[in-house]
Amino acid sequence: MSVALADLVWPQAERVRAGVLVVPIGATEQHGPHLPLSTDTDIAVALAERLADALGAGAVVAPALAYGSSGEHAGFAGTVSIGREAVEHVLVELGRSASETFARVVLVSAHGGNAEPVARAVERLRAEGRAAIALSPGFGGDAHAGRTETSVMLALCPERVRPAAEAGATAPLADLWPALRERGVRAVSANGVLGDPAGASADEGRRLLETATAELAAAVRGAGEPAGAAGAAR
Repeated sequence: MSVALADLVWPQAERVRAGVLVVPIGATEQHGPHLPLSTDTDIAVALAERLADALGAGAVVAPALAYGSSGEHAGFAGTVSIGREAVEHVLVELGRSASETFARVVLVSAHGGNAEPVARAVERLRAEGRAAIALSPGFGGDAHAGRTETSVMLALCPERVRPAAEAGATAPLADLWPALRERGVRAVSANGVLGDPAGASADEGRRLLETATAELAAAVRGAGEPAGAAGAAR
């Protein structure tokens, strides 16, 4: 079982000093009429826990960052976004602070809208000589609240998947992208779904999680430390 940073007292944290801190990064945003607003955060937490288990002793899971850059989902009730600049700033400060205890910080983001600010935050941290990397699951499949995410949520918490699943915009994402970028998801999908949840299953979700976890663990093991990391302030 993975170790949760929030469950430790500081002397216990002292014993995992120089280990790996895995930080789940999600969002609070609409996921169609059938998936909860916490979907991206739920998936990020699940992947972070599985990744920490795969990495073994010394890997600790931080509390999730449950707000992200979700401006593209504006107009759907319940979506709460803090924007790209805020995400970047929070992660830079988090990484700096976490580096005082942990030798490596691994950011696991399950929301595509966070990609740019997460990448910029890691670039800044590594330029400062801190060992930080960012990872996202390569699930493939449809883009948002379709078969892929529905399958993963059925594997994680089926009781939170509503029976109101329905198809949304099913055109290729490349065709939808211009309108999406300019006017957001609401402009192309009235129900907020980009894809079709039909055929989703817990078995498929478990396979997706297993494959993604293996890929994330391989990426962590294969990632090198930035120049100067050994001498960075901790």
